[in-house]
Amino acid sequence: MSKAWFITGTSTGFGHELAEQLLARGDRVAATLRRTEALDALAARYPDQLWIRRLDVTDTAAIRAVVDAAFAELGRIDVVVSNAGYGLLGAAEELTDEQIEHQLQTNVVGSIQLTRAVLPHLRAQGGGKILQLSTMGGQMAYAGMSLYHASKWAIEGFLDSVGQEVATFGIQTCLVEPGGARTDFAGRSLAMAPASEAYAATPAARVRELAASRTASAIPGDVRKMARAMIDAADAEETPRRLLLGSDAYKLVHTALAERLAFVEAHHDLAVSTDADDYVPAAT
Repeated sequence: MSKAWFITGTSTGFGHELAEQLLARGDRVAATLRRTEALDALAARYPDQLWIRRLDVTDTAAIRAVVDAAFAELGRIDVVVSNAGYGLLGAAEELTDEQIEHQLQTNVVGSIQLTRAVLPHLRAQGGGKILQLSTMGGQMAYAGMSLYHASKWAIEGFLDSVGQEVATFGIQTCLVEPGGARTDFAGRSLAMAPASEAYAATPAARVRELAASRTASAIPGDVRKMARAMIDAADAEETPRRLLLGSDAYKLVHTALAERLAFVEAHHDLAVSTDADDYVPAAT
């Protein structure tokens, strides 16, 4: 049975690839993006399956209006993919106030408001799924990408909590955590702060250099395979709460979590020693 999907950020990258694969298999797609002409070719091939609207996710009122229109015109929407977002490269001190504001408005507030907009519809129809594009950078961090990591760590905490809030309504959530992928992330989807001489010999500058010089062959993630894995996860009866994609993502996230767990275990005795003397643990 075909499904209906709502996807943000469909002009390039994962959003475009998801739309293309879903349309090819006969699903309906409500696609949103800032430049609607980017979907002209798909619209010509799939005029009866593809619903397109212009949307900038920094505009909360527009999010609500477009979401309401999509559910009204398509009826049931089975899967919502919150994909719109971009990267921001630069040490925290190098970033402008405007860059900080726009990064958080797009990656955090936009994603939060999309989720809030679709939840009443998903509840009313008795369930559905939300796939939130995060990154391996939602579990670990590089120097020189502090605001990007802040945005992804924030949205991971948000969706972890929301998933618990809405499970009783038959709504499942999934944080998709890709590693490096051969998308346009390092091009139009990556903003860069002005370089500061003070950081010229720091790890932040090294990350900047690597981002500028990295070739496609050094990036492991196949966009088509990753999109296919997202679709398979959404098709599963029980969609995983997290979906880690790419060998680099597995290695770096595994290392980061192992180090964090070792830190936690090393602090067991100190943590317990700070409990109040009359504390009684709640029954489980």
